[in-house]
Parts: sequence; structure tokens; C-alpha cells
Amino acid sequence: MLKQKTVKDSQVEMRMLVMPNDANPHNTIFGGVVMSWIDMAAAMVAQRHTGRPVVTVHIDDISFKAPIRVGDQCCIKAAINYVGRTSMLIGVKVIAENPQTGDVRHTTTAYLTFVALDDVGKPVAVPEIVAKTDDEKRRYAEGKIRAQEIKKKSKR
Repeated sequence: MLKQKTVKDSQVEMRMLVMPNDANPHNTIFGGVVMSWIDMAAAMVAQRHTGRPVVTVHIDDISFKAPIRVGDQCCIKAAINYVGRTSMLIGVKVIAENPQTGDVRHTTTAYLTFVALDDVGKPVAVPEIVAKTDDEKRRYAEGKIRAQEIKKKSKR
């Protein structure tokens, strides 16, 4: 039997500074740069949770809510929301801060599914999660519904 883990055991918070080479002509960050940060943070969560190699198999949703500008400092927060037999649904939130004004904005939200791999690259069972807080329990319930919808879409 696989060990259970709490959400806190694998959550990740990373910080990035938006540099000019990350930006488009509007002096705001390229969406692809933000997407790579999101994928990286989510992969670290999945690896920490499983202790195995992992791959991104689905990006269910990504919402760009506010611009991120050159010079902003970004905090990327990622945590497991739901776990299936071999897959993990990970939620990621990006918060940008202007260090001169102190303005803080929730800029991006995304949900990604990862699968853990065995030594020959086949999907392998992953540890269950224990949702402790009310917020973790809510995200678990919402994640379960999201995972079911993803499976329905993939069968069509």
C-alpha cells in the first residue's frame, strides 16, 4: 500500500522576477513564459508527492486575469488538489507584486494533470492525499469533479 501524504507535504512556492527578455512589445510578460513557470512549479509538486519522474498530461484550464509587467516580482504557488490512481490534479496560482508601489494582483490560475512514471516510463500508482483544512477539502471535491470532466472529454 502506498503512503498517504498531506497537501502541505508537496506544495511549492517559487518566485520569479520579470525581466525585459520575458516581455512582449507592451512591456508585459509573454503568456508562454508564465505557462512555463506554472508547468515547472506543478511538476515540482508532482515529483515531491510521488518521488518519481512525472509528465504533464493535461492542462485543463489557464486563466490570465491581469497583466504582469517587467520588474514585477511573481510568486507561483502550486499544490495538489486531487489524486487519482496514477494521476494528480495540481492547482497553480500566480501573484504579481510591483515592488515600488506594493500593488499585489492575482494574475493567473491554472489546473494541470500529471502522471507518475515507473522505471520503464509506464504510469504508476501515486500516494493518496489527506486534505486537512476546509480549503484543501473544497479543492479536493472540486478537483474530483474536474478530473471526472477531463475523463469524459477524453473519451469523446
